[in-house]
Amino acid sequence: MAETLSTGESRYWPIYGSNTTERNSPYPSLLRLLRSHSPTSSHLFGFLALLISGCLLTFLLGVSLTATALGFIAFLPLIIISGPIWLPGFVLVGRCLTVVRFLVGTVAIVSWTYRYFRGMHPAGSDQMDYARGRIYDTASHVKDYARKYGGYFHGRAKDAAPGA
Repeated sequence: MAETLSTGESRYWPIYGSNTTERNSPYPSLLRLLRSHSPTSSHLFGFLALLISGCLLTFLLGVSLTATALGFIAFLPLIIISGPIWLPGFVLVGRCLTVVRFLVGTVAIVSWTYRYFRGMHPAGSDQMDYARGRIYDTASHVKDYARKYGGYFHGRAKDAAPGA
């Protein structure tokens, strides 16, 4: 790997075609480091699979969008002619679905409230208990402050308007 020159110095041969001829060059160690961290065949296979599937999905997206646009153009006259039939149907279905949603929501709220007050501990009841405790503590603090200082807002007017 090394050749001794007439001056007594060693000359290192280039690695993989590099033109490095200095004695303490960092390039050979860098090339060894890169070679040790080079991707394996499984990494290359994974990247190739990712590339192929990405290209395939992009192609299918383009085909789907093109087919949708062409179908819309082809069926536009039929959509315009049958519009007076479809529009009231969509409105009626939308209203029915809205009523069903409100009924389901009402049943869920009433069921949760019934379970909560019966002590069955539905989901979220611990948060309700915590919030109720915080509200109770704050109310009792305000009440104690009002008793101690003769009213909660007593003396606060001067803080709000110091120049008044």
